[in-house]
Amino acid sequence: MRKYGVNQIGSIMQSEIAEIPTVFSKLIASEAQFGALAGLLKTSDIQSVLVLARGTSDNAAHFLKYLIETQLGLPVGLTSPSSVTIYHSKLHFEKTLVVAISQSGQSTDLVEYTSAAKAGGAKIVAITNDVASPLAKLADHHLELMAGKEIAVAATKTYAAQLLSCLLLVNAWSSTLKNFKSIVAAGEKLLANLGPVNTAVSKCERRNEIVVLGRGFSYPNAREAALKIQETSKFSVQGLSIADYMHGPISALTSDTQVFIMAPNGFPLDSLKGDLEKIRARSPEIFWFGSGALALPGEVVVPGADCENEIYSSVVDSIILQSFALEFARKNGLNPDSPEGLSKVTLTR
Repeated sequence: MRKYGVNQIGSIMQSEIAEIPTVFSKLIASEAQFGALAGLLKTSDIQSVLVLARGTSDNAAHFLKYLIETQLGLPVGLTSPSSVTIYHSKLHFEKTLVVAISQSGQSTDLVEYTSAAKAGGAKIVAITNDVASPLAKLADHHLELMAGKEIAVAATKTYAAQLLSCLLLVNAWSSTLKNFKSIVAAGEKLLANLGPVNTAVSKCERRNEIVVLGRGFSYPNAREAALKIQETSKFSVQGLSIADYMHGPISALTSDTQVFIMAPNGFPLDSLKGDLEKIRARSPEIFWFGSGALALPGEVVVPGADCENEIYSSVVDSIILQSFALEFARKNGLNPDSPEGLSKVTLTR
């Protein structure tokens, strides 16, 4: 595998992570696109929601699922594009909202599924970074990520923008959230102090297994952190719900395992204590991302955003997980800007 000089790699990914607070500001200022969406949502008889996505965008889809279920109480499912692209199913989606999330808006299976859903009576909202994309043109309403061109293969600023767009979408519907500008300030604060990320990287080894765990609003970031490390450092990493982990995968846990726990500030930490006791019994290396309130001496803590609630903290904490993936790839002499075997747009069917 080709190696790169540490000082020459990752500059694009680093610059795009650094843009995240600016992207947040642009999204918050684009209130008109969310205001127009509010009319569609509040006048339509929507009884259920389906979220359509792949890859990084699928992790943002899980975040939207939690948001809608907790803030609106509506049932939310994740779509199976193959039901249309492989099995050619006819969809019956009256009174259903389909939210399609895609950085490029070009993936063939997402476009085909959206067409079938629209033909089946669904209302379509697309969230993309390209207003001229096929997915954007199919939608009843398009939300632009406002992230500008993203060059690095590993999505960073667009993932963070997807999380905030999901938050603004749900607020347009429910009006239950406020003070979004605090998210911008929290992002700037994290970027100004990435020393703890570098400390965590220095203590993490590529030769040992990494398992990333989260629950609730931190679960999407657990999945995304695992994906980012896999993409940029070229080895398998699991991203799981802590609850699912306790139902079987914990049997593979050893003292060599590096366990990353996503614990955003505001998360109900008491819900972790029982599972944490069982995890610690195997003596793994534990890394905390977010709150270190439950950390023991010797465990690594990467402080996250200190926002007013868990939801906002989860959006901003995308910065530290992406920064970890960047610096870990650099440590291993790999190019996080353009990992071998990957391209920016994946045209799956």
